[in-house]
Amino acid sequence: MSTPAPFVFEPNTASVPATERAGRIADPLFGRIFTDHMAIVRWSEEKGWHDAKITARTTLTVDPATAVLHYAQEIFEGLKAYRHDDGSVALFRPHANAARFRDSARRMAMPELPDDLFIGSIEALVKADADWFPSVEGGSLYLRPFMIASEVFLGVKPAGEYLYMVLASSAGSYWKGGVRPVSLWVSHDYSRAAAGGTGAAKCGGNYATSLVAQQEAIRRGCDQVVFLDAAERRWIEELGGMNIFFVFDDGSIQTPPLTGTILPGITRDSILTLARDAGLTVREELYSIDQWRADAQSGRLTESFACGTAAVVTPIGQVSGPDYSFTIGTGGTGQTTKRFLDTLTAVQRGQAPDPHNWLHPIV
Repeated sequence: MSTPAPFVFEPNTASVPATERAGRIADPLFGRIFTDHMAIVRWSEEKGWHDAKITARTTLTVDPATAVLHYAQEIFEGLKAYRHDDGSVALFRPHANAARFRDSARRMAMPELPDDLFIGSIEALVKADADWFPSVEGGSLYLRPFMIASEVFLGVKPAGEYLYMVLASSAGSYWKGGVRPVSLWVSHDYSRAAAGGTGAAKCGGNYATSLVAQQEAIRRGCDQVVFLDAAERRWIEELGGMNIFFVFDDGSIQTPPLTGTILPGITRDSILTLARDAGLTVREELYSIDQWRADAQSGRLTESFACGTAAVVTPIGQVSGPDYSFTIGTGGTGQTTKRFLDTLTAVQRGQAPDPHNWLHPIV
């Protein structure tokens, strides 16, 4: 199989047999089943970006002094490829992922990957491993581009060598059993990001710092954690890995503004666009935990939902904190939440019009 230049294709000589592959992807858990190949491109100060290839997915052998292990110069992305009813395959808004990857690289003092290499690597990998698309309801190929500092040295400075790679994973529904309302724990003790930090970059450190708060949420009987701002511990920001929206009784929707501490989610941006297309009043404004509680209790707030690439749209049913707990609407999936979920997934799967040209066909 050939791949678009400049990617060299090196077939995996130990690919998973078809019968075994079929068993693995029959009902895949999210992020557990990986395909035969991966994309890889190297960068150095002397050569720039070079040695682009699609090759067998295998383990990495790294020196103990590899820079990423000590100074955490690392970024990643997440997007999906969808097989449509007519057999065609398309990515959803990959140019937006490419732009955010460049933004993250700039913030982390890493080299910016050109868009054609970012999108070309994903196209080539999806073509190589197209047989790994699962046929389950909601199935897709989840793509994980990432970049790490690969130079071997000890010293606090940007590395002089980097490794960019892409993994592909057969994915079913993010939530086992399908979409359901989740419960949130409001963290008053931990912050995800602060002004001037890396909150708007998609780097692993942001997720690492959220894990202790997520553990607390689980201990409290909740599904996910939601963070407040670091300065006042007052304003709602985002979940550990998803943006958040609020729906009001007048039909308007609101989401926290992008002030540098919140990841600029591509699903978030897509929902804002769909909402404006539908004529809804849209606000990107600060919203406090006290106001959230009051609006939920008065009935002014009718729905809340989280959104992100993996889960797409997830309804929020219950919210708890150290000395409070409240229900959002009826505690179920609201009509507006469901409409956004249905509309967005229909566009992604080629089952609805695509007026904004979000789909990127892979030919």
